[in-house]
Amino acid sequence: MTVALPDQNFWRGKRVLVTGHTGFKGGWLTIWLHRLGARVSGISLQPNVASNLFELAKIESLCDSHFCDIRNTDALSKHIKNTQPEVVFHLAAQALVRHSYREPIETFSTNVMGTAHVLDALRGLECVKSVVIVTTDKVY
Repeated sequence: MTVALPDQNFWRGKRVLVTGHTGFKGGWLTIWLHRLGARVSGISLQPNVASNLFELAKIESLCDSHFCDIRNTDALSKHIKNTQPEVVFHLAAQALVRHSYREPIETFSTNVMGTAHVLDALRGLECVKSVVIVTTDKVY
């Protein structure tokens, strides 16, 4: 069995933006990209639990970290333009099922309009070469 490994030469020095970098998947992605040599920036809400991967793994030291709600179009656009990303991984979302039942409008606002805000902020930036959007259907 042959295992394909990521090409470190591809990622070395690449400007990569990860939204949701304080979450579980975004945190691990940030660690992985940093180890591959990417220049990682993150946009996310601050972690909301005392014991979390972001703090335990010291992810803030691995990236240029910004705390911002993706529903705040002005702050989001400012951070994205300052980052000038080549590759974007959009993972920021409200992914908790029970919370989505209690706050369905907030969930849709974050997950649907937040994604639209990210894409709108990227529109027209010539530096952007690729965007990967990760989502879930479990909260709808």
